Amino acid sequence: MSMDFDVAGRSLCAALAGGAQAHPDGRVVVVSEQRPADVTPAQIADAGQRFGAHLRRIGVGPGDVVAVQLPAWHEWMVAVWGIAHAGAVILPVVAIYGAKELAFILAEAGAKAIVTPDAWRKVDYAQVIREARSADGGLPGLAHHIVIGEARPGTLAWDDMLAPIAVPPMAERAPDDLAMLVYTSGTTSVPKGVQHTSRTLLSEIASQTRARGGDDSIEGGPERVLSPWPPGHVAGALAMLRALVDGLTLVLMDQWSPQEAARLVAEHRITSMSTTPFHLAGLLDGAQTGGYDLSSLRDVLTGAAPVPPALIARSEAAGLHPFRCYGSSEMPTVTKGEPSDPLDKRLTTEGRLMPGAEIRFVDEDGNDVEEGQDGELALRGPELFIGYRDPALNARAFLPGGWFLSGDIGRLDADGYLLITDRKKDIIIRGGENISSREVEELLFAHPDILEAAVVAAPDERMGEIVCAYAVPRPGRAPTLESIGEQFAAAGIARQKTPERLVLLPELPRNSTGKVLKHQLRAMAWEESKGRQAVS
Repeated sequence: MSMDFDVAGRSLCAALAGGAQAHPDGRVVVVSEQRPADVTPAQIADAGQRFGAHLRRIGVGPGDVVAVQLPAWHEWMVAVWGIAHAGAVILPVVAIYGAKELAFILAEAGAKAIVTPDAWRKVDYAQVIREARSADGGLPGLAHHIVIGEARPGTLAWDDMLAPIAVPPMAERAPDDLAMLVYTSGTTSVPKGVQHTSRTLLSEIASQTRARGGDDSIEGGPERVLSPWPPGHVAGALAMLRALVDGLTLVLMDQWSPQEAARLVAEHRITSMSTTPFHLAGLLDGAQTGGYDLSSLRDVLTGAAPVPPALIARSEAAGLHPFRCYGSSEMPTVTKGEPSDPLDKRLTTEGRLMPGAEIRFVDEDGNDVEEGQDGELALRGPELFIGYRDPALNARAFLPGGWFLSGDIGRLDADGYLLITDRKKDIIIRGGENISSREVEELLFAHPDILEAAVVAAPDERMGEIVCAYAVPRPGRAPTLESIGEQFAAAGIARQKTPERLVLLPELPRNSTGKVLKHQLRAMAWEESKGRQAVS
């Protein structure tokens, strides 16, 4: 079996339907206490068509937005199959997002329906939706809440949305129509809606398969992938879509467990895995603790956060040959290494350009810098998103000719490998998730014990980076991590955004115009982290 590389010229639903027909041996395994599953793409397609028919019955049609706030369950794949079949737009939402984040996303996206569990990890989703509806604006466009599990008054039961029904033909959608919205944190205090079409999504899937030489080239048959990514993130969503289009074996975990991950690699003879440094370090720990064999892993991609060279060296000692990559929600994979690349390249670079990807390095005025000099990465390619949901963001995000300004600084080395040397965006990348410093700061400003605050990334061996808050306390007050945690929880903010390190200062460093000198705070955070590592 080999990928039809012309798949990018089809609608997403047509590609999903083709995948179900062409790959009857595909397999999706979900490891979950709550919703375990072992299904084929054909079974997902059958349920997805019924779900799509019911969506159309309740008034969801082409161009409408349907949010899916689910963990890594096979029901996510059924839902997006049905959404695509109805011609609607998929809106993956991080499962642990609280009411504040959810209210903004659903309002800006104009979501007409949302699919959630009844409860997961002690979260009552009906309550979260009620709180989101009570926010400014009230979400008048959100007509339907579809619940997996126990439905409540005012919600629709998932099982009823899968009941037998006459299934109409898939809705007509062009390859360049909007197919998926993904929200990502950046420099602003609110998430940014990244818009992808069928063409951009399927181009990314085709590029990934082409980079691996097509699935026929993999020794022992098609790829067997373990994905640790939640589907609210673009990496998780693409892994699940690719499994349906390409017919590979995909193993999912709805909660990360290092030892369980190592066991699954050994049991399913996993050949490919995309990780953050947090996942990779945990996998090595789990294999060592449980005595599990990781030798089947041939492709171990790690990225989405700074990758410590010591982690790659440790992986080498365990017989793995991890490589790095560079990408974002806006353009998921720009560069990618290979397990056969020299060790120094895998230690220090993000690999070489993916097929079809283009890159320039520009100065503050958008002009190309001299070859070999650092500049901001400007990107273009078939996988590039078509713009933000908020059109006001596009003017400063693109250069003439459709070049996307990434916010990262770097250059190509003499061999064509990408080096990332700095980051313009004021974000923290914790375990592969972008966190807006500004959003965290705005919450800290509201803390009764804090006069001023600034937030930066602090390096962390486990998560890559964590949120480090520098605060000036109000006279006679003493803010603590505990009181900050209570404040963030009360505000309905996802836990990963809560500061994990707090440093109290008499004043914040500023320049002559009063601007906080965050580069000094970052340097302080790095020095503090080195001191902690030396002590440990």
